[in-house]
Amino acid sequence: MGYGAGLRLRNLAAALLVLPGAASAEPLVIAALGDSLTAGYGLPVEDGFVPQLERWLTEQGANVEVRNAGVSGDTTRGGLSRAAWTLTDDVGAMIVTLGGNDLLRGIDPASSRENLAGILQAAAEAGVEVLMFSMAAPGNYGPDYKRDFDAMYPELASEFDVLLGPDFLQPLMEAADGGFGTFMQPDGIHPNATGVSVIVEGLGPTVLSLVERAQ
Repeated sequence: MGYGAGLRLRNLAAALLVLPGAASAEPLVIAALGDSLTAGYGLPVEDGFVPQLERWLTEQGANVEVRNAGVSGDTTRGGLSRAAWTLTDDVGAMIVTLGGNDLLRGIDPASSRENLAGILQAAAEAGVEVLMFSMAAPGNYGPDYKRDFDAMYPELASEFDVLLGPDFLQPLMEAADGGFGTFMQPDGIHPNATGVSVIVEGLGPTVLSLVERAQ
């Protein structure tokens, strides 16, 4: 091969290294920070939220890797304690689904808000885009508690400029039409594999918005 031909080949190889398509070969790593709903409590690994979401996103053409950073029973405080080591250098986006166990324990919404703010601040400092799923408190804690708890999600999303999704279980509520039986495990709290599939179908488009924002 002559010098000129060899030089042209080297130049072509160098150009390929900087083409946009080459850069996109690496998947977007999404860390899913949450509690048992994220972790896939009571389900075979492949039936949990994270694997089902990754498969759904891949079917939509997204080049992603979704990492399970869910811990059963976790509160917003627990999520904050894990945020720093969840946000490794290769993480480009994060899903936050926390607050349900704060509700179950009746934790002061001011404390929950502070913890969520800490998580969002850590993501901002790491340059990681976030999608936070909201939730609403029941009325049995009183109107003040419900007002403060419900308000913290949209207010924090606005403050930190992150995407805000609906309640994690909203797709089930819409599909169940008053009867959750076919979508839930025997404990009546955690979705079964079918329920998770419904959740992923309902929330997937919002996660795609996170993917687009992070790329």
